[in-house]
Amino acid sequence: MWAELLPIGRDAGSGGYRRSAWTGADADCRDWFEAQATARGLTHETDRNGNQWAWLGDPTAGDAVVTGSHLDSVPDGGAFDGPLGVISSFAALDELRHRGVEFGRPLAITNFVDEEGARFGLACVGSRLAAGQLTREQAYELKDADGVSLPQAMERAGHDPENIGADPDRLGRIGAFVELHVEQGRALDLSGDRVGIASAIWPHGRWRFDFHGEANHAGTTRLEDRRDPMLPYARTVLAARERARLAGAVATFGKISVEPNGVNAIPSLVRGWLDSRAPDQETLDTVVTAIEQAAEEAARSDGVDLTVVRESFTPVVEFGHALRDEMARLLGVAGHGEGTGRRIPVLGTGAGHDAGILSASVPTAMLFVRNPTGVSHSPEEHAAEDDCLAGVTALADVLEGLACK
Repeated sequence: MWAELLPIGRDAGSGGYRRSAWTGADADCRDWFEAQATARGLTHETDRNGNQWAWLGDPTAGDAVVTGSHLDSVPDGGAFDGPLGVISSFAALDELRHRGVEFGRPLAITNFVDEEGARFGLACVGSRLAAGQLTREQAYELKDADGVSLPQAMERAGHDPENIGADPDRLGRIGAFVELHVEQGRALDLSGDRVGIASAIWPHGRWRFDFHGEANHAGTTRLEDRRDPMLPYARTVLAARERARLAGAVATFGKISVEPNGVNAIPSLVRGWLDSRAPDQETLDTVVTAIEQAAEEAARSDGVDLTVVRESFTPVVEFGHALRDEMARLLGVAGHGEGTGRRIPVLGTGAGHDAGILSASVPTAMLFVRNPTGVSHSPEEHAAEDDCLAGVTALADVLEGLACK
């Protein structure tokens, strides 16, 4: 499976992946998913929001056990973020069939569309729509950098956007959702464990900072006469790093847009996007407020106007303790935890996931696979084959405990 999926959307120059939603690379990934489902005799379907489902058993029976992740990527992303969860889900099903188990509940594998939000600026679009956390009207307003709207992109890719929106009937048929994901950090590497269980997802959001100045000639305008929005933007970036460091949070300006974007022109507009995350809501609010205050002060000092818009926000997600504890028990019995004299580590994470979105609607849990460097959203992202196989075995053990007689 890795060999077939690996070339899709890979940039020859960077070595990273460019699998934005509703593009050619995304279509190739979706075809791959359908082919995997068909090869295993599973029922493949695409829901109203473009999410893919591969079913073993009756999709309408209810109380289904669902696993999976996503196949899209950030610009020049790594090979494991998302695809590891999807591939491991198919591999876990293969393992369960090899064991000869008898399924007592329907089982499904999913590929949620546009989890990364790389094209339209909002993460987890497919799962947000399904869970009713993004309305049809809001989704229709989403546009990419070329001005192509989400419904236009869906239509061009052959999917009818007319009925996108909340899908409570489908989610109501799910009894448990378990997502496996490569760890986006080094906690497992430091503890020496191959596999861990998620405890919670940090609250996180994206804010757009627009610094409005005055375009002018770079060579003839005196420094004291300038209203250069690049200066307060630069000071805001430095302030964000310092405020986050002091609070034990993270804050990143990872995307910027400049107008008119000329080498010999003072900008009229600098637009920067802030991503900030923290262990709890109070800390996140404190950090973002401090960054906004620093930006306002910097803008005033340079005669620049500032507007700040919160584009997305996800509150803290505490995964259900009952399912989490049951997973720990199953893995302990299978020899991954207590059976080996050590407990399965339980980790918090600053990364958002479809599992976090769905947790408000269905019992949800996550498994993490060790990442030896902690690098993610980069071509250097990596997980060793032995650790990936340990993840497949752990997922199979969990699915057997949940879905099999």
